[in-house]
Amino acid sequence: MIIRTMKALLPITAIFFAAPALAQEDDSANRYARAMADSESLERFIRQQEAQVQSQEEEIASIGRQLVELDTTNREVQPLLQQMVDTLARFVELDLPFLLEERTARVKGLQDMMARADVTVSEKYRQILEGYQTELEYGRTLEAYEGRLGTGADARTVEFARLGRISLMYRTLDGSETGYWDATKKDWVVDNSYAEKVEEAIRVARRDGPEELLIVPVPAPQEVRS
Repeated sequence: MIIRTMKALLPITAIFFAAPALAQEDDSANRYARAMADSESLERFIRQQEAQVQSQEEEIASIGRQLVELDTTNREVQPLLQQMVDTLARFVELDLPFLLEERTARVKGLQDMMARADVTVSEKYRQILEGYQTELEYGRTLEAYEGRLGTGADARTVEFARLGRISLMYRTLDGSETGYWDATKKDWVVDNSYAEKVEEAIRVARRDGPEELLIVPVPAPQEVRS
């Protein structure tokens, strides 16, 4: 009976003795599983980081290309802006000689601005465009103002009347002399026969009375050659 019991107990005892070993094997398996899981998690994290780094590198490269393109654009735009300023200066030089101090000062300001590195290309373009718009408006307005006529000892203050870019007239402050700018001769012409018309133009420009049909000296049209 004892032998049988012993036989019966041996498998049970073996199980009891084997339990700690199985527990150790389970712990090792769990640690291994956790290690594998941690490893996979770490690999995923590394892949995510690598993807972010690659994305950042691509973004940096894109910004670099944009900066190169912007630099190239600036180099291409700068001469065009300078050409616009030069054209405006030439236009003022050849145009009717009205408000010359104000207009030449505006052009000089644009020329000085072009040499400044602290002014952005967009701001340069804005100011140049504003200069063109101002010149454009002159062609649509009737204006009267006081200014200097002549140079040196012959210079005197007169009243000017400008009708767009069609006619530029003047009269002395005492009304003793009237004249107009002859665009063909590029010179002032004294013509007192227009005294009343110049007075009317000045009055209308100053809104001192109702607008009327003005008869003003206009240069004869010139032949345009292609």
